Amino acid sequence: MFQLIAQDTNSKARAGIITTDRGTIETPIFMPVGTQGTVKAVEQRELLELGAQIILGNTYHLYLRPSEEVLSAMGGLHKFMNWQKPILTDSGGFQVFSLKELMKLTEEGAAFSSHIDGSKHFFSPERVMEIQRCIGSDIMMLLDECTSFPATHDEAKRSMQRSMRWAKRCKTALEGSSPRYGARQFAFGIGQGSTYKDLRKESLETLTDIGFDGYAIGGLAVGEKAEIMYEIVDFSTDYMPREQPRYLMGVGTPQNILECIERGVDMFDCVMPTRNARNAQLFTTKGRINLRNAKHRFDETALDEGLDNYASQNFSRAYLRHLFIADEILALQLASQHNIAFYLWLVKTARQHIVNGTYTAWKQEFLSEAYPTA
Repeated sequence: MFQLIAQDTNSKARAGIITTDRGTIETPIFMPVGTQGTVKAVEQRELLELGAQIILGNTYHLYLRPSEEVLSAMGGLHKFMNWQKPILTDSGGFQVFSLKELMKLTEEGAAFSSHIDGSKHFFSPERVMEIQRCIGSDIMMLLDECTSFPATHDEAKRSMQRSMRWAKRCKTALEGSSPRYGARQFAFGIGQGSTYKDLRKESLETLTDIGFDGYAIGGLAVGEKAEIMYEIVDFSTDYMPREQPRYLMGVGTPQNILECIERGVDMFDCVMPTRNARNAQLFTTKGRINLRNAKHRFDETALDEGLDNYASQNFSRAYLRHLFIADEILALQLASQHNIAFYLWLVKTARQHIVNGTYTAWKQEFLSEAYPTA
């Protein structure tokens, strides 16, 4: 599934290729988040034009809407949303655990009430893998317990060890079922352990022994300081197989992504590009800008002349600011396209510098000039 192409000479940054039946993915890669079968305000044709190689969907949301029944009848999520490239689905565990008072956790799984209509549901490790078989995602994530932060060592240990027991059950469920819709489905294990290195080591060693197609780092970017996150990521990648892809879940800012690429991560996802776009905040090759600021009222500058895509090149900041002030839907579309274009440019450029052996120097220069603080 994964081929390592290049390794940076001065860091753990690496470039590779992930091969799936629906296409190859050049890493490092950013996956635009399409929680409910759509990347908010961005059409599939536009995603292709922007260079998206893989998108992310969410098992919890797709299970509730449109439902397994609809997805199965429509031939899976790819056909349903007319997206032929790879899709990764999160297990939905984070969403279930975030329901808190609407969720009850046992060793068997998590019982929860729908945030939509209050109906009762239950996610076990086996059930979550079954749902993802129905979705037809190319990469499936295991159901794990999302450890609260902050957590004591004992709390984090109990949570992590339950996730490892669930990982074994997920693997057994996968071995007893088959992919649907004519394409292979890969599964990634998720390392947990909060900010405790001994627990992270135990978790990743357990997952490696069970054996998965790739490995993820979960439970970070949940409130800890960036420096702690970087330390845990750097530690964790030492215990993740070199010959398989490494995924840091739910991260993050441009700084986060480049720092974690340097620490050996291959795959990222985050709602930040589209969420911030809908609030008039753009990420550019020169830094962040807030289009609601009055200084952009007469700004004829293109959104970002450093990005080669239609939205970034062909509209002024003054025009987009006007669209936001006037509550025009086009503002959300153009800003979202631009931010996704920037994130894809960021990882593509990082890859080029890894291959050229210049990643560390480029990263330091770029962040110091455009994104000096996290």
